[in-house]
Amino acid sequence: MATETIQAQSLAERFGASGGDLPGAGVAWLTAMRATGLEQFAEAGLPTPRLEAWKYTDLRVLEKMAFGGAAETGAVPTIDLIPSLLPDAAGPRLVFADGRFCAAVSDVGGLPDGVMAEPLTAVLERDPSLVEDHLGRLDSAETDPMVALNTALMADGLVLRVAPGVTLEAPLTVIFLGGQAEAAVAYHPRNLIVLGDNSRVTVIEHHAGIGPGTYLANGATDVHVGAGAALSHVKVQAEGADAFHLAAMRARLDRDASLESYSLATGARLSRNEIAVRLEGSGARCRLNGAYMMRGTQHCDNTTVIDHLVPDTACDEVFKGVLDDTARAVFQGRITVHPDAQRTDGNQSCKTLLLSDGAEIDAKPELEIYADDVKCSHGATVGELDAEALFYMRSRGLPEATARNLLIESFLAEALADISDEDLRSALLASVTHWLSKD
Repeated sequence: MATETIQAQSLAERFGASGGDLPGAGVAWLTAMRATGLEQFAEAGLPTPRLEAWKYTDLRVLEKMAFGGAAETGAVPTIDLIPSLLPDAAGPRLVFADGRFCAAVSDVGGLPDGVMAEPLTAVLERDPSLVEDHLGRLDSAETDPMVALNTALMADGLVLRVAPGVTLEAPLTVIFLGGQAEAAVAYHPRNLIVLGDNSRVTVIEHHAGIGPGTYLANGATDVHVGAGAALSHVKVQAEGADAFHLAAMRARLDRDASLESYSLATGARLSRNEIAVRLEGSGARCRLNGAYMMRGTQHCDNTTVIDHLVPDTACDEVFKGVLDDTARAVFQGRITVHPDAQRTDGNQSCKTLLLSDGAEIDAKPELEIYADDVKCSHGATVGELDAEALFYMRSRGLPEATARNLLIESFLAEALADISDEDLRSALLASVTHWLSKD
């Protein structure tokens, strides 16, 4: 075996490689994809601030850590440990513990005809061709090193395919649980969402730490939204205190397609949520909204890239955060209007509240415009709680802590207000209240 191959395999083993236990071992195209991902990761190594896309987030802390593979943990969570954002845990759900599918606490029965929701392992065992045309096809020539690592070591995740014209009425929930193992573990979920023309679905992605363990959750999601289809994606990141959460979504939208993404982040020692959207069909539109609340020494990175490639497309994004103690956040948002993308409408906003002198935000909103008939705006603001508003509320008899929390809730609500499902919106706002109550 060549020295380079040995070094690459050794590097992968430090991040949870489990050898022949990876699914799809006999599938030629997947084996080649894994090998390419491993080579890319071995060549690039962990991303550092020398990479522009990682300028404000440093993963060198992971260099000193060795993670076991997820296959080394076999604990299945009990039903009372499964978090839910919906009343009575309504709707179909898939549960993964330390990256492995848990059939005992999952329920995908009753799905309508034309909807397939299965773990990746099952699809690769039954019919790998169902994912061949979409898995990893959106990775750019300069693939992110952590996405490359995910491609090399992906073991399980959601595969959702919706046939043309089909609507899934109830939201589909995908739950990733971590922190159960005593030793540090790493897992690399790979999700695939493919919506046929004129289909509609809501996906809830819930990441939760249910134990004190240290773990790395390095996920990636490939999304294709067909013509006239609509995907609403709600993500809650509430990982454990010693967790590292890295997630990258790559999406492409056809004509008149719609993607709405809402995220709420409160957990993890270090987290990064990266979303890249390609608007490839006229009339395509996307909304990317996010809220985050960090305290202590937490680090939270939201990075978005939106490419307008054709005429008459639109995007809108609002990210709002609250930082306390010495927490740090990053917002990098780039909207690129390509030469043929006339009549683009793009808006971007990042607003952050700093509750202490030690908190810090690095904001980098960007517009790259190569067309002349566009309407685009972007901006970033950083500030403290409005002292006059706080004084007014206290003068009306509210205790300082109550008034402070109400102002914070009102500030964050804008990022979540457009969630059409009232139960989901209420659940996320309740999570904001819960976080504030722990202060």
